[in-house]
Amino acid sequence: MEKKYKNGEVTLTFQTEGGEPVTDVVEYITFGEGPRDLVMIPGISDGMRTVEGLALPFSLAYHRYARNFRVFAMSRRRNIPEGYAIRDMARDVLSAMDEIGIGQSGPVDVLGVSQGGMISQELALTAPERVRRLVLAVTMPRPNPTVNDVLTRWIRMAEEGDMVSLMTDTAERTFIGDHVAAYKAAYGLYGRFNEKIPGGVRGPERFIREAKACLGHDAWDRLPGLKMPVLVLGGTEDRIVSGEASRELASRIPDALLHMFEGYSHGAFEQAADFHEWILDFFTAPDESVRNMLKFRGPEQEKTPFPF
Repeated sequence: MEKKYKNGEVTLTFQTEGGEPVTDVVEYITFGEGPRDLVMIPGISDGMRTVEGLALPFSLAYHRYARNFRVFAMSRRRNIPEGYAIRDMARDVLSAMDEIGIGQSGPVDVLGVSQGGMISQELALTAPERVRRLVLAVTMPRPNPTVNDVLTRWIRMAEEGDMVSLMTDTAERTFIGDHVAAYKAAYGLYGRFNEKIPGGVRGPERFIREAKACLGHDAWDRLPGLKMPVLVLGGTEDRIVSGEASRELASRIPDALLHMFEGYSHGAFEQAADFHEWILDFFTAPDESVRNMLKFRGPEQEKTPFPF
């Protein structure tokens, strides 16, 4: 029986600073047989482990998307160069989409989480005609004191080779409740054995370069140019990018809809029971319903669920 999921990779050609062409690989996974294409861009965990070999667990975790979409989850390029910026990552995703044949039947839906949300902003700003609807989850429009402090701390840990502390600190900041202890143990173990896991990165340099790219992301002045429907999702207690970052992001995008998950941190995408219901409702709603959705009017205004 044919598998409903696939691990894949695409080889792209890039120009070095000296103008010389080099090739590199972008890994992806795909599943689902829906009528529309959905591009998912994961967060900075990609700096630790790409999506290589994860098609089966990923397709099981996100099975609810399979009926409506042909889903593609995209990693960053395998060998991240010094100075690799969020805009570069977005251009790589667009190039990979061309090579794979994503979006041949029309604009795609895009879901970006954390750093993936930063990449998704740049993708939509670079090629707005290729994005039908956009979800930006637990992410930011520009650096703020919270994310500056966290990423500087993580970069220092990575430079010192203390991956166990980095991973356990990640768990403490990402999750709430009983998840914290469970993920601390799992992440700590992962920090010890990451290099031995398929897709694991040999050494911390990939993570460091992805973290530095986050610190250089600033789409603030350009975000009002986004015209496609946008849903921003955030956690009120986000200890990595801050909850205020989600509110600021929504305030910069015309007619964006904002929903904050009360009491959740950065891991709302895993812990909030209705997180993916918000996304599926947004992506599958009729065009007229999305056009008539409630408009964002300020950071303190409470939002009600979709009026459809």
